[in-house]
Amino acid sequence: MQRESMEFDVVIVGAGPAGLSAAIKLRQLSEESGKELSVVLVEKGSEIGAHILSGAVMETKALDELFPDWKEMGAPLNTAVSDEKFLFLSAKGSFSWPTALMIPQQKNHGNYIVSLGNVCRWLGEQAEAKGVEIFPGFAASEVLYHEDGSVKGIATGDMGVSEDGTEKGSYQAGYELHGKYTIFSEGCRGHLGKELLKKFSLDAESSPQHYGIGIKELWKVSKEQHQEGLVVHTAGWPMDNATYGGSFLYHLEDQQIAVGFVVGLNYKNPYLSPFEEFQRFKTHPAIAKYLQGGERISYGARALNEGGLQSQPKLHFPGGALAGCEAGFLNLPKIKGSHTAMKSGMLAAQACFDQLTSDDVQSDGIKDLPAYQTAYEKSWVYDELHRARNTYPAFHKWGLIGGILFTGIDQILFRGKLPFTLTVSEPDYSTLDKAADSNPIDYPKPDGKLSFDRLSSVYISNTNHEEDQPIHLKLNDINIPIETNLALYDEPAQRYCPAGVYEIIREEDGSNPKLQINAQNCVHCKTCDIKDPSQNITWVTPEGAGGPNYPNM
Repeated sequence: MQRESMEFDVVIVGAGPAGLSAAIKLRQLSEESGKELSVVLVEKGSEIGAHILSGAVMETKALDELFPDWKEMGAPLNTAVSDEKFLFLSAKGSFSWPTALMIPQQKNHGNYIVSLGNVCRWLGEQAEAKGVEIFPGFAASEVLYHEDGSVKGIATGDMGVSEDGTEKGSYQAGYELHGKYTIFSEGCRGHLGKELLKKFSLDAESSPQHYGIGIKELWKVSKEQHQEGLVVHTAGWPMDNATYGGSFLYHLEDQQIAVGFVVGLNYKNPYLSPFEEFQRFKTHPAIAKYLQGGERISYGARALNEGGLQSQPKLHFPGGALAGCEAGFLNLPKIKGSHTAMKSGMLAAQACFDQLTSDDVQSDGIKDLPAYQTAYEKSWVYDELHRARNTYPAFHKWGLIGGILFTGIDQILFRGKLPFTLTVSEPDYSTLDKAADSNPIDYPKPDGKLSFDRLSSVYISNTNHEEDQPIHLKLNDINIPIETNLALYDEPAQRYCPAGVYEIIREEDGSNPKLQINAQNCVHCKTCDIKDPSQNITWVTPEGAGGPNYPNM
């Protein structure tokens, strides 16, 4: 079936902080200049915010620039940080690090505890009010190119295709959205972004990107356990010194606590399960005291970029740009990326606008956007990430204690201006030790009060996919999971996936192992695409509106 097409000045993929800020900025510039620009934004979630997952403590620097009067406009930043703690955990005890000795990047005075999903919903309302066309529930599944190789736009995925590839009665062909420029802001490990990195060699001069998996729950607790505005971070147990990880507890309004755990995906033990590390973390006395007797409301998981400045690719290419976590704008020592993502989207928007409205636009209209890269490298975002550039490599090279000591020296004494840059050349998928050389981890059974299993967790993420559709987790070679990954690593996918997507099933006598993919459970975290030691799994977008539906996350 022939796909219908629509023409726009700018197409934006992904309604996260970067994409929404880009859309709003374009329309602001259009209104201020009187030069009309058409902007469309596509979002694979069922609604804006449905797939947004973050801690989150938000710094308002970019929001202040985008909407100086955001408070009067009713932006959902309702809980100012009022107190903060940093704890080092041992198996049974804890030590509180003095706030005065925290590095400047970790201090949260003036920041807000937010639901980033709700912030994005509010930004979506502002974008629509500015005239941005927003298509939620439409997944960008394909990059379109002109004959000269420049980006032409995107195509949304077909709907109503059965698992065997045949068209069902509900079949609807996807749409082509053509833009003079396309901004890709899919978030961490975007699958179209992966294609663009390869096609245009955008990461040719970068270190490999590095990742963590962040797992989060939202709890409702008693008034006695709740301290609105309190921020708690921890390091140490249950991670060992060689494994990067940490946690957060953010006390929002309405007696809610966001509790989460991040595990760096450069870990070595194939028996490690980030999900189960998170579950046992909550049983620590210093953490359990906030949650006991409370109600778990929601659950989710998402990969995040940790590589920093050294891992950032080139941000532009003929016909488009990368923005936000698509390109890795997280500030790791700050544990924040929303403000930097927003600013990157605004900078990309400015470059697109300037090019589209300049007097010397060529008749073909398609040019590269080097002005975006230049503006970024002159911005406060670049300065901020440059100062933070050595944090991840320090923890990778020297573990928890060494990383903390180095980061303290780097950030407190030198303010991030040491005259050298550390790098990590080993990608996360290559770090696993063989199962035969590793110690299995005996995780306690969930108690149903503080700790839970995967399936009950996925249930409260409101995850759903149309069951009769092509599996969106593609294996390059169907034999590798058993012949290589199971043989060498005891197939780590059954542990690193936080949603129970991957299972090894056997006959009753234990013979004939097979990999079963429960794609219905997928929460779109992308961990499998990142950590699979054989790089045999490729995550592609399922039908639009599928996946999690996060409320207040």
